[in-house]
Amino acid sequence: MEKYINQFLDFIQNEKKLSDNTLQSYSRDISQYKKYLETNNIQYLKVEKEQISSYMEYLQEIGKKKSTISRSLASIRSFYQYLIRIKKIKHDPTENIQSPKVEKRVPSVLTSQEIELLLNQPKNVDLKGTRDKAMLEVAYATGMRVTEIILLDVDDVHLTEGYVTCKSIGKQRNIPLGSLSIHALKEYMEDARPIMIKDENEKSLFVNVNGKRLTRQGFWKIVKFYKEQAHITKDITPHVLRHSFATHLLQNGADLKAIQTMLGHSDISSTQVYMQFQDNGLKNVYKKAHPRA
Repeated sequence: MEKYINQFLDFIQNEKKLSDNTLQSYSRDISQYKKYLETNNIQYLKVEKEQISSYMEYLQEIGKKKSTISRSLASIRSFYQYLIRIKKIKHDPTENIQSPKVEKRVPSVLTSQEIELLLNQPKNVDLKGTRDKAMLEVAYATGMRVTEIILLDVDDVHLTEGYVTCKSIGKQRNIPLGSLSIHALKEYMEDARPIMIKDENEKSLFVNVNGKRLTRQGFWKIVKFYKEQAHITKDITPHVLRHSFATHLLQNGADLKAIQTMLGHSDISSTQVYMQFQDNGLKNVYKKAHPRA
């Protein structure tokens, strides 16, 4: 892939006479895309539309601006159109994929009751249920992104100390675990995971039925399954658990800066979107107590 990326960059530089800054943007976008494909064991010549869409969602999850995501999609589209031009592929996998809309959407958030209902769905009656219980508890307890959760290794979990180490995009942060998530993780790691893995050298924390690292798509299917089991009408994705984590912390008095740290937001403005979900009770206290309210 590296060979064709360099050829592509040479081509657009000569063909479109781009500035150095624009060319560097293309290079960064394609390089980041290449890294994502390699991490997820996806062949760049066999990529399908769903995988491109999944990558767009990944960029959103790691906090990229919509303008950056749109540019990235344009870069990837140009790359695949070049591959069509030189007859390496026949179809453009980015075809009909829309760039994200500029206006900000209000994050979808579950109520505490809906969270309770969802997290109570997995039963510890089999290996898969034990794994799913631990995974959903960790997702809500930490607010980690989907990709961060599936990339967790066993060594990243510190049950005695009560935290998990999240490694993402060259950065690292420690996130506290609650008692329920610690209990669920302990049960999974002691009773289910040793049976599920096929290779004792497997480092992945959450594995699929084949004993390999669980994929993003696998995580999505699990959340969808339990959402239907719980008869929750809201559209629930793994990212909704992250939104709910942040919102419930804020509603219960957590400091915005602390939430920013746990979420891994580089800019606090990304965290401030949750301010709109502050509990009305808090607003009422302010109105009653503040002299100039």
